[in-house]
Amino acid sequence: MGTVSIENVRKVYDGDPEVVAVDDVSFEIADGEFLTIVGPSGSGKSTLLRMIAGLEDISDGTIRIGDRVVNGVQPQDRDVAMVFQNYALYPHMSARKNMSYGLELTTDLPDEKIQQRVKEAAEMMGVTEQLDKRPGNLSGGQQQRIATGRAIVREPSVFLFDEPLSNLDAKLRLHMRTELQQLQDKLGTTTVYVTHDQEEAMTMSDRIAVVNGGQLQQIGTPEEIYDEPRNLFVGDFVGSPPMNQFDVRLDGSTLVGNGFTYEVSDSIRERIDQYAQGVDEFVLGIRPENITIADDDHPNTIRAYLDVREPVGSDNYLHMDIDGEECWVRVPGEVKPETNQDLSLAFDEERLHLFRQSDGINILAADEPAKEIPATEQAQ
Repeated sequence: MGTVSIENVRKVYDGDPEVVAVDDVSFEIADGEFLTIVGPSGSGKSTLLRMIAGLEDISDGTIRIGDRVVNGVQPQDRDVAMVFQNYALYPHMSARKNMSYGLELTTDLPDEKIQQRVKEAAEMMGVTEQLDKRPGNLSGGQQQRIATGRAIVREPSVFLFDEPLSNLDAKLRLHMRTELQQLQDKLGTTTVYVTHDQEEAMTMSDRIAVVNGGQLQQIGTPEEIYDEPRNLFVGDFVGSPPMNQFDVRLDGSTLVGNGFTYEVSDSIRERIDQYAQGVDEFVLGIRPENITIADDDHPNTIRAYLDVREPVGSDNYLHMDIDGEECWVRVPGEVKPETNQDLSLAFDEERLHLFRQSDGINILAADEPAKEIPATEQAQ
């Protein structure tokens, strides 16, 4: 079984002061699942991956692969295969030798069987013609395929990818992203993929684990992460252009912001009464595509000044100003309002997010809001 269980795992680096890289993280990866760990630089995502691989000792907690606790198990004995950001290919060996070397060192498989695995993996990755070349004579994409093929020949229970596409140009990165998805679909091997690229995470994953400051912020499907962010960090981190955010104060059923007011419905007012915990200061969040240009007589509109229109193919990004507050609006490409004018904007209330300023929790999330941001129980 290729299940992976992370139970209350911590990683602390000694020093003055000590550094807590991973702080009491718990979640489970199902057999055959493609899970992406995403977060900004220094968030602890690569440390988590390296602890699963056995390349970093854990300070506390338990890691299981299948039914076996692997806390003290050496990396080569964990039945995992890892693809690194820099591919870690031996420059003096041929691609064929790079793919077979790990099996030759760690197994007693006959050479004929090893070469058969290399041949099958090379065919799968489309690098059969490159097997007798050294890494220095291969392109970045070919090196990435060889590194992935080296992992495939291991036939592991779990694949681990540490930002494997970050060294490729944008076009090749998009192509390799598709190849890796097709590969995982074909093999059905449990895959843990680390990236700082939210687009990779959204397009490749069965589920996404968002981490920041060593803590698990939210885990869920790409749709859940995007549409129902559990806290302000997740809402802000995922999405491009980013989610619009406005500091607001609740006055009765009205949200009062800088230069605008917004009357909330009875259902949102009930949600506020239930989960606001007595506070009246929030961050109102709304994604650019959930804002439309409205007629002046449309109810509950907000006036904004359009200063820049950015054409991006099928869409236009409108940079708006609401009394000094920045607001991005995403509209279809055929919608081309003239700049340097005031427009009326309408928010899709069903897509509103309301984060408590005190702790960043989204009180309009689908489930009962967490009581604090480090909510590892969300992973269960």
